[in-house]
Amino acid sequence: MDGQRGLEVGRERVLHPGPLRWLRSFGWMAVLFVIFAIVYAGAQAVGNPLFQGGGRALEVLEVTAICLAGLGLYALIVRLAEGRWPEELSLKPAPLDLVLGLLIGALMLSAAVGGLYVLGVYEISGPREASPWGTIAMAVESGVMEELLMRAIVLRLLMRAFGIWPALALQALLFGALHLANPNATLTAAVAIAIEAGLMLAGFYLLTGRLWMSIGVHAAWNFTQGWIWGASVSGIPVKESWLVSTPKPGAPEFLSGGAFGPEASLPAMVVGTSVAVVVLWKAWRKGMFQARPDAAPEASVAA
Repeated sequence: MDGQRGLEVGRERVLHPGPLRWLRSFGWMAVLFVIFAIVYAGAQAVGNPLFQGGGRALEVLEVTAICLAGLGLYALIVRLAEGRWPEELSLKPAPLDLVLGLLIGALMLSAAVGGLYVLGVYEISGPREASPWGTIAMAVESGVMEELLMRAIVLRLLMRAFGIWPALALQALLFGALHLANPNATLTAAVAIAIEAGLMLAGFYLLTGRLWMSIGVHAAWNFTQGWIWGASVSGIPVKESWLVSTPKPGAPEFLSGGAFGPEASLPAMVVGTSVAVVVLWKAWRKGMFQARPDAAPEASVAA
């Protein structure tokens, strides 16, 4: 951040102050969402087949290249249409943000699986030999592209259009609803994703004003869930994993998450929602629940 109070959501060109700013913001969000949903589909075309098998390092590099190209395209479009280089992609703090995010995401998911094991509703076996490349590819494409779509585009521009509270609620609901298309999805799973992940990941974006930490949390959550613990990731079973974690027969679905995986479980809800509350509170205390002012106050001139 540059020392100014508030989140940079865009203030110029297509988002300039004036009549129907809310409608321009909403329409711009829809345009960007379609563009980057297509980029995401390209990353998925490479990454998802890897997720179902072992994959190779070279193919993971292809997924990473597509995602980086997507971030570059976003920066260029924002520069041309909004008259700014996006703070949300600031490079200097990216390494630390990513490392912290990766650690937080891995610890959160492991805490949820640990809770499932302590409650006696999960069986964990292994370790075994398994390639991590497929799960790395899935973690990269979902972490980068879903955070770009849901936080930098949907949350930011809904905040520009309607303010923080409608933006937080709507982006979380959309994030949960999109997961209804996944295998083994249920309404309970979608609600869990909306609350524990939609709000939690938005909190990291709001706290930092950047995407990197939320990307790290998201990617590590998925990788730890899929390859480390060998549990279904958002309803998609994994074939290659270090450990294997599955619900015990007869375990209550609200506790175990059922076939959808740990994300729909009570422990994941507790972990994700607790972190969301803390991070959102910190973001609010930091003044990030408001948009950056359109114009800085004029500095006083000494006589």
